[in-house]
Amino acid sequence: MKVIIIEDEKPAYEKLVHFLKRYSEQTELIGSAQSIEAAVPLLQERGQQADLLLMDIQLADGLSFAALDQVPLKKPVIFITAYNQYALEAFRANGIDYLLKPLTYEAFSASLDKLKQLSGTFADPLHSLQDIYKKLSKPQYKERFLVKIGDHIHSVPTEQIQLFYAEGRNTYLVTASGRRMITDYKLETIEEMVAPEHFFRVNRSYILKLSGIKDVLVYSNSRLKINPNFEFKEEIIVSREKVAPFKDWFGGGR
Repeated sequence: MKVIIIEDEKPAYEKLVHFLKRYSEQTELIGSAQSIEAAVPLLQERGQQADLLLMDIQLADGLSFAALDQVPLKKPVIFITAYNQYALEAFRANGIDYLLKPLTYEAFSASLDKLKQLSGTFADPLHSLQDIYKKLSKPQYKERFLVKIGDHIHSVPTEQIQLFYAEGRNTYLVTASGRRMITDYKLETIEEMVAPEHFFRVNRSYILKLSGIKDVLVYSNSRLKINPNFEFKEEIIVSREKVAPFKDWFGGGR
């Protein structure tokens, strides 16, 4: 396995080298850099040869995402950082894991195990890294949502949810039976958690599931009205700016 390390702290760099050798004597360090300025030419020259990138996120001259923006590579990346606020951006940048410092060998080896399981084996020269990348970059959507009912906490499978909506300070989910429950997530967060082929945000207050639509009617002012196939008293209106993308999604074009 050929590896590139982007890390500006010498003790952290030495630990990564040690962990790589401890994990497998077959690993080969083909390059390293301590800054974005140095990482860009390194990735341009040797990035395509690498099987894995190990990257500290916060470098002296900025965030390492900037190097990947300049040299887009379809390579798996393990990000290592002392900060936890960059997790979402890391996974959008082909990250297969996000490890917090101080790094332990247990956490590091678990990350390499994850890559090994996805790729079959590091030593397999016939395995396509493009196939690995497709598996790594496939979005993982939330399968269950926790809700609180009185003093009890319940887990509701996403497949049973037909609608998410905001009312006042609360966000609710509605099941196929019409049962309404409060969830702790905001709609903006939920929109990122659910599969876009199944859920669509029809306006600022509603995220609706495709299977929850019984009928769609032309409404006033170039809007659409949705009749759900579950019990719900409020009107669900597709806002004007959402009509075109909704039609595309509803017709299977999204």
